[in-house]
Amino acid sequence: MTAAQPPVVQNSGQVLPAGHEPANLGDILERVLDRGIVIAGDIRVSLLDIELLTLKLRLVIASVDTARQIGIDWWEHDPWLSSRARPPVEPGPRDPEEVEAERRPRVEARARRRDAELEEWDG
Repeated sequence: MTAAQPPVVQNSGQVLPAGHEPANLGDILERVLDRGIVIAGDIRVSLLDIELLTLKLRLVIASVDTARQIGIDWWEHDPWLSSRARPPVEPGPRDPEEVEAERRPRVEARARRRDAELEEWDG
């Protein structure tokens, strides 16, 4: 009589006997990133029953895809982390004559307003 072979489970490309879970760090990290993990805690500092400080800590560890599935995407809108959230960069140095041509109407308009105000004061 031959001994029955235990059932085999395939996990992450590895064939393992049923009932045995992978124990290496890579498999554990893959599982955590795939499913995500939330660690939450509050720290309260009190003196004589007077609460001086409360820190609410929330830590989410997940892959980018898992985070998007649960609605977390703040890094896409943070200008320090995403080039799409940054304002467009101004072009390099421009021709001084072009700059002066754009500036001249504004300066002339200001001068006309100033002259009009001076005439009101004199009048």
